[in-house]
Order: sequence, then structure tokens, then C-alpha cells
Amino acid sequence: MSSLKKAAKSGQKTHRERGQLSSRRHLGLLEKKKDYKLRARNFHRKDDYLKALKKKALDKNPEEFYYNMVNSKLVDGVHHAKHKEEVLTDEQKKLMQSQDLRYVTYKKVLESKKIEKLKANLHLLEESEEKPKNKHTFFVDSDREAKKFNLAKRLNTHPELLPRRHNRPTLETLQKARIQGDIDKDSLEYLAKERSKRYKELSSRIDREKELKIVEQKMEVKKNLMDNRKKKEEKKETAHSAAVYKWAMQRKR
Repeated sequence: MSSLKKAAKSGQKTHRERGQLSSRRHLGLLEKKKDYKLRARNFHRKDDYLKALKKKALDKNPEEFYYNMVNSKLVDGVHHAKHKEEVLTDEQKKLMQSQDLRYVTYKKVLESKKIEKLKANLHLLEESEEKPKNKHTFFVDSDREAKKFNLAKRLNTHPELLPRRHNRPTLETLQKARIQGDIDKDSLEYLAKERSKRYKELSSRIDREKELKIVEQKMEVKKNLMDNRKKKEEKKETAHSAAVYKWAMQRKR
């Protein structure tokens, strides 16, 4: 019988909640049951939260004490921790600064070593800033010969290989040499992605090394400022450079 009832109800008309009448449209959207359920749940959730807070306040012991009461104060209804005065001598402060400076210097050296290793793997040693760029100079007898000078013919190599500074084979080598193995398209795409990934890592490490160098310079200046000698600020500190000070001459015994 239950299955027959379900079958009979399947053909019944679906009763829907009416919408807002055109004459009452100026009053806004007519609230449906689903809207009322959301509003009711929100109201009861807030009411339960307020009841829990009220119960917690009634159950609180008025003579309760904890040590943070001594170390904080109430300002405009908000608790703020009191700052303790540091009891450190100048020598102790200098020692703390030097320890931090050593750590930054250590991290900078690590980054520079990783950068050199990445450059070696990417065959960028000849493009480093520390080494001068090599030049290959050819001498000719006249200006006419210089205008007709063909570098690819002189080096006996293919014109597309001229920008390369290493592994520049001659034409005879290109004709005689055989390709060792065959690389498919997927392998080439994988190698290109790995190369791009390495270059991105190299760029990020170079930027990090620059930031560490700036921090090191700023900490060095801050450490030197702890001396009592007379000094004059020559250049103010910026986000990309440390401040520059000029100290007065001091005669040493």
C-alpha cells in the first residue's frame, strides 16, 4: 500500500510558496521558509553564545589571581602587556649584535656558495661579474679587408655557433661527428622545464644574497653606532642601502 501511495503522490501538483505580489513589491523580497531557517539559526547561535559568556562570568571567582595581571594594564578596555626595561650593559649589547651579525654573514656565505654551484651547473661561469669577459681580437692589414672580414669563415664554424664561447666545433667536426642517441620531444620538454626551474632558483638566490648583504651592512652600522665617538650622518638609511656615517678622527696612543 505504501508503494501505491508514493505512486499516487508522484502525480500530484507541486505546491510552491508564492512570490511577492506586484502591489507589495516596494516592500522588498518576500521571506521564504529557507530564509527564515537561516535567520533563526543565526539568532539562536548568537543567543547561545551570549548565554555561555554570561554563565562564564557568573561562575568566575572574584578573588582569582594570575601573574599576568601584574605584567599587564587595561587601556580603553583592552589588555596591554607592560614592557620590561632591559638591564644590559653596553658590552652585552655589543656581544648580542655581533652574534646576530655573524649569523647573517654565515647565511650570506651559504647563499653565495649555492649561487656559484648553480652557475657552474648552468655553464654560467664566464658570465659572472667577478671574472672579466674574454675577447678574441683579429688583426687585418687594411680597412677594406676589415669590411669583408667573415668571422665564421675565419673560425671555420657555423654562423649560428658564433655567440657560443665554449664547445664551438668546426665544420669538419660537425660533418664527421655522430649524434649520440636520440632525444624525444617529451625529454626535451622536461629538460627545458628543469633548466627554467634552475634559472628561477638562481635568480631568487641572487636576490636573497643581495638582501642579506644589505642587512649585514645595516647591522654593521648599528654596531658601530654604539661607540661614543663623535659622528656625522653623511647619507640616510634606505630600503636598499645602509646609512653612511663619518666618524671624527681619534688619536690612538
